[in-house]
Amino acid sequence: MSAFLTRHLRALVVAATRLVATGRRRSAAFGDLWRRSLQLRVVVSTLALGSAVVFVLGMVLQSQITERLVGAKETAAVEQTRAAVQIAERELVGISATSDVTNRLKGALNKLTTISPDQQSASGSAGAFEPVLVSDSAGSTAANIDVAGPYEDVPKSLREFVLSSNNNTVSQIYTVDRGGERVTFLMVGAPVTSASPAVQLYMLYPLTAEQRTIGVVQSTLLVGGMVLMLLLAGITNLVTRQVVLPVRRAARAAERFADGELDERMVVAGEDDVARLAQSYNEMAESIERQIRQLEEFGQLQRRFTSDVSHELRTPLTTVRMAADVLHASRKQFPAGLARSTELLVDELDRFETLLADLLEISRLDAGVEELVSEYADMRAIARRAVESVRVIARRSGSEVVLDLPDEEVVAEVEPRRVERIVRNLLANAIDHGEGRPVELCLAANDNAVAITVRDHGVGLRTGEAELVFNRFWRADPSRNRHTGGTGLGLAISLEDARLHGGGLDAWGEPGEGACFRLTLPRRQDEEYSDSPLSLPPVEPSTAATQPQSVPEEVSP
Repeated sequence: MSAFLTRHLRALVVAATRLVATGRRRSAAFGDLWRRSLQLRVVVSTLALGSAVVFVLGMVLQSQITERLVGAKETAAVEQTRAAVQIAERELVGISATSDVTNRLKGALNKLTTISPDQQSASGSAGAFEPVLVSDSAGSTAANIDVAGPYEDVPKSLREFVLSSNNNTVSQIYTVDRGGERVTFLMVGAPVTSASPAVQLYMLYPLTAEQRTIGVVQSTLLVGGMVLMLLLAGITNLVTRQVVLPVRRAARAAERFADGELDERMVVAGEDDVARLAQSYNEMAESIERQIRQLEEFGQLQRRFTSDVSHELRTPLTTVRMAADVLHASRKQFPAGLARSTELLVDELDRFETLLADLLEISRLDAGVEELVSEYADMRAIARRAVESVRVIARRSGSEVVLDLPDEEVVAEVEPRRVERIVRNLLANAIDHGEGRPVELCLAANDNAVAITVRDHGVGLRTGEAELVFNRFWRADPSRNRHTGGTGLGLAISLEDARLHGGGLDAWGEPGEGACFRLTLPRRQDEEYSDSPLSLPPVEPSTAATQPQSVPEEVSP
């Protein structure tokens, strides 16, 4: 038995869980649709406000109709009761306590029930009624009361009002049980003044017809309200659609224009506000297209100029290089000042050649003619070769490069030359700004991506400079001397090389805390990665947990 209950409870829990999950999904879908659809929000808002207005209006109308029906019924009932009192007074003339009161009351009651329709209309007929005659007075007991008619249906409060009133007609609405059914009556009571002892007349007018009329009115108002809401929803949807559709067409045109379809335009129909919107959009699109064309032509001209100048400078540079090499080879024969000038000339020529090479490289990247020649390579070997290439400038600046590499191979589909150039540029930048402190290179990988971080502990970056470090020829402190003789294009080229691989290059820095650059590349081309294996800002490793290795004196390629 317990196993049976347990099984059913589990099934019930599973069904409830599925129901809750379905409700959440539908709620989320509706919430998304609510946020994205202006038409839905307008229609629902209009229906909500319209429902409130229709509800209030229906309540007011129902209250007014009910009040009018009951008021007319009460007026006619009072008039008819007064006429019945006159008949009862004539029938009960001469009645006394010694006479047969009950029979006299029954005779008068029969007379009241046989009033002709003409007599009713003459006195303002209130419809069907049930008369009650009671011989009652203040302080009478139930045994001393003579009754003719359904006296038990008359409420005590109405009897007390009639007994205490001074020849006034009193009315009250009261519901009684008749054969298991509840019937509502308008009860009107009045004293019969010609009789002694005191006699009261109660006229019970059923409100069944009025209740049916009110029910019909309620049904009519409900159906009318629903039809009105449906019509209001349709009208609102139609009117909103006339406004929303042009906006949607404008949004689609703007999206296609943003995707590069610069000839995308909207159809101008009419002279209304929507037509003016379409015309203004077309004018804006034409202006933007014209400016984009101009910028493209200017960019192509600029790239062509940079490429041509770089190529044209190579020939005289080669000649100057040959002459400088001759002078540099004979510098020991020159005076000290001239020998130093020869060394400076060779150093600046090296920097000039590097600048020309970077200009040619970045012009090809801007032109989009560079192609990625990828192969599967061990990222550890690439990192070691990059470190080996900057060992001289690291020793000259007094910075130690610390490696943190995995023990197993980290294979990725990359172009080794470009990745090595990225890491070399990052290391050279870190050494240049590291203030002689250690520079840390960390390599990590997951199933989809491989990441390399280069961290220095130098001057760091101020707020907002992390987005500027990849700009061409940008320097955080122009007055600061360079140790590496960089061209100012290394980080910009590195960013383009990372993008060419489908990866990214990020920077972080704090004043006085140093800076960290993170290179993230997919392990396989044409595959995307969700996150980087290394965090940024970097997590400071504990000395007990990691044992980084310093750059060896000799690193085999």
